Amino acid sequence: MASPLTQKKKACVIGGTGFVASLLVKLLLEKGYAVNTTVRDPDNKKKISHLVALQDIGDLKLFGADLTEEESFNAPIEGCDLVFHVATPVNFASQDPENDMIKPAILGVQNVLKACAKAKTVKRVILTSSAAAVTINKLNGTGLVMDEKDWTDVEFLTSEKPPTWGYPASKTLAEKAAWKFAEEYNIDLITVIPTLMTGTSLTPAIPSSVELAMSLITGKEFLINAMKGMQMLSGSISITNVEDVCRAHIFVAESESASGRYICSAVNTSVPELAKFLKERYPQFEVPTDFKDFPSKPKLTLSSEKLISEGFNFKYGIDEIYDQTVQYFKDKGVLA
Repeated sequence: MASPLTQKKKACVIGGTGFVASLLVKLLLEKGYAVNTTVRDPDNKKKISHLVALQDIGDLKLFGADLTEEESFNAPIEGCDLVFHVATPVNFASQDPENDMIKPAILGVQNVLKACAKAKTVKRVILTSSAAAVTINKLNGTGLVMDEKDWTDVEFLTSEKPPTWGYPASKTLAEKAAWKFAEEYNIDLITVIPTLMTGTSLTPAIPSSVELAMSLITGKEFLINAMKGMQMLSGSISITNVEDVCRAHIFVAESESASGRYICSAVNTSVPELAKFLKERYPQFEVPTDFKDFPSKPKLTLSSEKLISEGFNFKYGIDEIYDQTVQYFKDKGVLA
């Protein structure tokens, strides 16, 4: 048995195959953590290939687990100091968001936190929430600033059911359920609230959020319309590099004084403003800039003031975010 001084810190990352989770696993291994991660299907060699490759960096163990199966998290979480709950059910096309996203998201949070309470070694749990749990409301105007005290209006979502309402409802209700559970079981919980994420991904397929962030460059009409819908529903197009999101997770995990919710947003913009920026920066691509009477100003901005005031620095601004993502698309053969 290693003495406590030489024993590595151990972290568990729930939902390891995902865009954020797989990079988080990599950064934790590079920092010298031993890492356990959960995947839904450990036998699906293609889906876990990028995780298996990370075993060359350090001590990484893969466990099969499912958000809806309570007992499946006991083994991966046992003996861990930190738990990062990154997994969430996403199905934008769902006809039944209540059963496809909302219930499993809440159940998943409760099952993971139950295993954390049972393990007795977990010092802190970091939950990946979403800007979709903060920004959606019926307020009008521009220039609104949202911070950690703000919550999405679930009553508005469930009564008016705007397109894709199930996702923001599931993220909001799951985060609220996590806070309730953490209070009851005295778990040190922190939530990280990222915006639309882009950048380079370790996953075999390009993540849907990166496809969305790149839609003005790739010209996919369906995704450009989804971006417009996002601005209309959530009030802005706010973008952060995935690496900064992962760094923020580790920052709040390791900062003793950290507590509560943390918004992680690098850039606040709108579809027309973003299009103008992209057209100027990448004249080689046919970026559309005529959006007729679509609002050119975002309704709101998301403030990362709390995260920054506690000592976090964003590595990537808008220029670097898109330079990196354009290069990633070229490497993937999607852009010439």
